[in-house]
Order: sequence, then structure tokens, then C-alpha cells
Amino acid sequence: MSNQSFVSAAFRDRIRGMVVPVALGLGRLGLTPNALTLIGFAGTCVAALAAALQYWLLAGVLVIAFGIFDLFDGALARATGTTSKFGAFLDSTLDRTGENLVYGGIAMGATAAFFPLATALAVLAMTFASAVTYARARAEAIGLQGEVGIAPRPERLLILAVGLGLTGLFGGLPNARPFGDQVTAMPWGWFSWESGDPWLTAALGIIALTSAITVIQRIVHVRRQLNEGAH
Repeated sequence: MSNQSFVSAAFRDRIRGMVVPVALGLGRLGLTPNALTLIGFAGTCVAALAAALQYWLLAGVLVIAFGIFDLFDGALARATGTTSKFGAFLDSTLDRTGENLVYGGIAMGATAAFFPLATALAVLAMTFASAVTYARARAEAIGLQGEVGIAPRPERLLILAVGLGLTGLFGGLPNARPFGDQVTAMPWGWFSWESGDPWLTAALGIIALTSAITVIQRIVHVRRQLNEGAH
């Protein structure tokens, strides 16, 4: 079983290097790493609201924009020597809260569009993505390394942003009706290949599946470390 994500460590390092000048520029404007964390969280909340209101393209743009913005706080803290335990705690807490809010917004938007398949997948994606984060936190709490697996947060956000963007570009969920209207639909919703339905379904399904696999990878990885430490 591979413990590597879809994105290589070398590519991650290049991206981190590229954001440092931008982060320092934001620092010269008077923004602190914690302030950047709060701004990023606020932007993610707007993305969640956009999804709930079925502005799928806007939600996708905001998810990727503030997913990139999330790199700035850590880059600024490291470049200026202002890293702190509270800053790391705040960043981690708001990152996970923001991601869950986006899934919640998607579930609300899909429910308003009478598309229960997407609602269910959004709930599954949120559940397994949260478990990915929890598994890492618990591993580190007992002194072990837990950052392994194919779908850590950056990969999930990229898949989500692409799925939301394509959903909007292909017309959204065109079967949306006001709450209270009576509608007869198949159990999986009014799925249509001529709309954005497949893109939202695919993105959420991929996130749910790969997150579940990542949880298993982290459990196995922790178990392996404990077994090796026993010898």
C-alpha cells in the first residue's frame, strides 16, 4: 500500500518556495500569519455560502483561491521566524472547519436542487475527510507520524474546486426548484448528463473514496510504527 499522495513532495516544495515572496508582501502590508489564517477562513465561509446558494462556479473559484491563500500564513510565519504553537493550532482548526463548511454548503445546495445523491456524497466526503485529519492528529498525539495517504487536504481541495467549477460551467443543477414544491424523482435524484450533475457527483465521490482509503492507510501506518517500536 502506497503512502504517497497524488502530488510529489518535490512539487509541494516548489509551490511553497513560490508563495514566499507573496507572503512577505502581505506581511509588509501589516498582516500577521494569524490574520492571514482568519482571512482565509472567511473566504472559505463565503465559498460555503456560494455552494449553498448554488453558485457552483463561484464556489469553485473561491475554494481554489483561498486554498492557495492558505499557504501564505505558514510561509510568512516561517520566513519571518514568527511560528508559534497557537498559530499552528489556529490554522489547523480553521482549515478543517472551513472544509467541512464547504461540504455542508454543497449538501444544502444539492438538497435545494432535489439532488439527494450529491447530498449523500457531500456528507460522506465530509465524514471521511474529517477522519483523515483526526487520524493524523491522534497519531501525532501519541508521538507517531501520521501524514501519509493519497488524499491529504490540498488534493481534496483541488478535486473539489475542479468539480464545483465544472458543475457551474455545465449549467449547475438545472432541476432546482423552490423548497416546498412537490417533485417526483428517482431515488438518486434527477441525474442528467446534460448538466453539471456528473461533475459534482464525480468530485464528491472521488473525495469520499480517496479519503476513506487515506484513513485506512493512516491506520496501517500507525500500526506499523507501533509494531516496529515494539521490537
